[in-house]
Amino acid sequence: MRVAIAGAGAVGRSIAGELLENGHEILLIDKAPTAISVERVPQAEWLLADACEITSLDEAALQRCNVVIAATGDDKVNLVVSLLAKTEYGVPRVVARVNNPKNEWLFNESWGVDVAVSTPRLMSALVEEAVSVGDLVRLLRFSHGDANLVELTLPPESALAGTRVGAVEWPEDTSLVTIIRGTRVLTPTREDSLEAGDELLFVAAQAREEQLEDLLSVRRQDTAG
Repeated sequence: MRVAIAGAGAVGRSIAGELLENGHEILLIDKAPTAISVERVPQAEWLLADACEITSLDEAALQRCNVVIAATGDDKVNLVVSLLAKTEYGVPRVVARVNNPKNEWLFNESWGVDVAVSTPRLMSALVEEAVSVGDLVRLLRFSHGDANLVELTLPPESALAGTRVGAVEWPEDTSLVTIIRGTRVLTPTREDSLEAGDELLFVAAQAREEQLEDLLSVRRQDTAG
């Protein structure tokens, strides 16, 4: 897979390194000569250019890319790169870094963004995820379809503990994609049972999040006489 990364700072280089290890073809683009550090990521292609300029993106052959990542420290630049990648070059997948959470509302399909990653929001979400049981935590927002990646740790008192996945009436526009149980990562089947303490990852429409949280957190009825 060919991936172009706009922004060759610490974030861009880190992403490039991870993707190269997974066998992908990487192009790093930056307009600052000081950012062009070929020796830091020697396996990548490098281009000294302004990623907001059509001529630069032509030189980068952006139409050949499967993914474009707008990873600069400037939200305005990331939005422009995303819009050009999607509208001018038809890049199938555009991922954009959000530096200022106040700008997050702009990073959507209208600007060509498929996935917006807000580092401050992600960090706070991971903190919440680490300390929250029974509360829905939003980890990532997908622009298409207004869907989010959300997590909830199933509390011991949940009525769904011990219930088969296929027996649960999940809300519409909701999909259980992963169960993390201890050190295991499970792809759920209809026959798998939910257990207290399971970390459940869903892709869910934002409008369904409250309904999903209510379903998972509902307490067992006290049947004691």
